[in-house]
Amino acid sequence: MKTKIEILLASTLLLASATASAQITDYQSVTEDLLSNPPAGDWLNWRGTQDGWGYSALDQINSENVGQLQLVWSWAMDDTGAGEAAPLIHDGVMFLPGPRGVIQALDAANGDLIWEYRPGITPALEGSNAKALGPDQLGDAAMPATAFAGVGRGVQKNIAIYGELIYSATENASITAIDARTGLLVWETPVADPALGYYYVAGPIVANGTLVTGINGCERYKDDVCFITGHDPLSGEELWRTSTVARPGEPGGDTWDDLPLRFRAGSDAWIAGSYDPIANLVYWGTAQAKPWARAVRGTAGDALYTNSTLALNPDTGEMVWYYQHLPGETHDMDEVFESLLIDVGGRQSLFKMGKLGILWQLDRVSGEIIAATDIGYQNIVNVNPTSGAITYRDGQLPRIGQQIDICPSTSGFKSWRSMAYSPQTSAMYIPIALNCELATFGPTERVLGGGGTGPVRRSNYPHPESDGNLGEILALEIPGGEVKWRYRSRAPINTAALTTAGGLVFAGDWDRRVFAFDADDGEVLWQSRLSTSAQGFPISYMIDGKQYIALPAGNGGASWAASLPRELAPELRRPRNGNSMHVFALPGK
Repeated sequence: MKTKIEILLASTLLLASATASAQITDYQSVTEDLLSNPPAGDWLNWRGTQDGWGYSALDQINSENVGQLQLVWSWAMDDTGAGEAAPLIHDGVMFLPGPRGVIQALDAANGDLIWEYRPGITPALEGSNAKALGPDQLGDAAMPATAFAGVGRGVQKNIAIYGELIYSATENASITAIDARTGLLVWETPVADPALGYYYVAGPIVANGTLVTGINGCERYKDDVCFITGHDPLSGEELWRTSTVARPGEPGGDTWDDLPLRFRAGSDAWIAGSYDPIANLVYWGTAQAKPWARAVRGTAGDALYTNSTLALNPDTGEMVWYYQHLPGETHDMDEVFESLLIDVGGRQSLFKMGKLGILWQLDRVSGEIIAATDIGYQNIVNVNPTSGAITYRDGQLPRIGQQIDICPSTSGFKSWRSMAYSPQTSAMYIPIALNCELATFGPTERVLGGGGTGPVRRSNYPHPESDGNLGEILALEIPGGEVKWRYRSRAPINTAALTTAGGLVFAGDWDRRVFAFDADDGEVLWQSRLSTSAQGFPISYMIDGKQYIALPAGNGGASWAASLPRELAPELRRPRNGNSMHVFALPGK
């Protein structure tokens, strides 16, 4: 008699066999020019365009008719991990990343499945050098027993498209290329050893013909550090590797004092980068040093290149410039998140915001600071608005075993839920979580394989100025950082923001609600509810003259996505499964 696992495996293999024969027949190869200037109806980069705006130039759905939006199709995804999908659209097909490396191609007009790729199950393309894992290698055996189950492991935020291929970065620290027409594996390149704790959360981007990806899993002590790599998109060959931690004896190495390499942890790349094809620079954020508190990790130095924005030449990996937002950061306040490339007042600028809620404006050619705008919610540092210089406030430097009161909590005001820009309003729309924390940082063992993030004992509470709300959409005018409007909700905002040329902002919250806001004044013009928490990266696209809004739902995820609302808003409930995609449009043909 077959076991349940054998029956499940057989049915999964049957599904893989059936979907492997389906293919996309009308497919246009994606060129560099197409990535740089995508059609308004496509969504070819993880934030729509290479500049990271999260903006759609479509305006069929607008502030006058958005109230008529209705669900046209939905699709259930795997619940084997957190759902934080950033789908792509090309030639009427949605390429949808799911947990644990699954990628599915759906007819974006009706949600029908065309093909799916499942690591270890989907076969390789005939004639390729790729090898798929066999059935006896599935499950626990596919992951080394010593692999560290780090925060976010199994999440697959984004994928990339270029030429005839779809690219992903896996929880096994490999990069894969999938045939965009058939879903078959073309190549797989191991980049790091997952047994040392390495894995990917964010996927690649394509910059000047190079596949660029940043690694995770760098919190445990080992004789290596985090890095960003460039790969040949046709073969997967590694072309260059740039460390995101300054090594002893190298430029910046003395900023870790005398710590040996194995005790220089952190500087993970949690979020994919942006690309400026004119400057030919890729912009990537790095996370904080590990362990979080200076007193625990044993150095008060700046710890380059943690908590920085790095500008890399995608052809060589050369670090053209870096800007360290929080030198020697000591509270888990990363600045690792998305970079938006916006020309303002004649300056080619880069904007980003991290957990502290400081909006940074840098010159994206030189890396020079232009402005630092504190939204005024945090109580940890003082920041100079013109020089960007940071000083810690009295009593706010953690000491082992001593409680401190910090706003935000270690989950941050601003996390992976990306902000979006609208050129119509010249404003940034930022998902914010309003929370604080009583934190007590503890010691950790400084031995090979030790380290980690904390530990930290936390007691969360709502921000004193939140009126009991945990969620906020904050609209800031660019430049200047003046508040245009605020929308607050009891539930945390749990998606990235999406702006459109129809004068709209879309976002969703932990309480299953999704909204369309008037981009000018913040009025809620439409709302609906999903199967579980709205979670991921909303997009908009057009097929045969009809505009669609795609809103993902999901469970799990880092940044205390579940613990905060359950602790601070226990009346809110969500199902414990339901990773899915929901697509809305106006009625009629």
